[in-house]
Amino acid sequence: MCSIQRPLDAKDQPRGAVEAEAVLGILTLCEAGILELMLSDALLFEIARNPHPIRKEYALRVAAKAAVTITTNDRIVETAKRMFEKGVKPVDALHLACALVAEADYFCTCDDRLLKRARTFDLGRTKALSPLELIMEVSQ
Repeated sequence: MCSIQRPLDAKDQPRGAVEAEAVLGILTLCEAGILELMLSDALLFEIARNPHPIRKEYALRVAAKAAVTITTNDRIVETAKRMFEKGVKPVDALHLACALVAEADYFCTCDDRLLKRARTFDLGRTKALSPLELIMEVSQ
């Protein structure tokens, strides 16, 4: 959710401004069919809980561009539980578990703590990257 929302954040800090542009670039690549945006029901749940109407609407517009929707299943729940037991916040664990079980190529987040934790797990083929790292990787 933090990555989707990054373009709406204040641009007074260099990192936020650069990440916002990276996220917009990633979304452009999704619209061009170069990348495929995956959505999870966990993300839809989080979007639905957003109390800020403009942010909520923006996130829903981005979510509507998803090519794939991942539905939480027992395997995802068990994977998320293991991650939670190792210090990942519950909703973050669900997001990461969805990407892992769906065998996404990338898991993108602006959350430094989540990114650091994600990199301690065996994610198989899924790479945990920041938006800037992701845009650099796919632009090579």
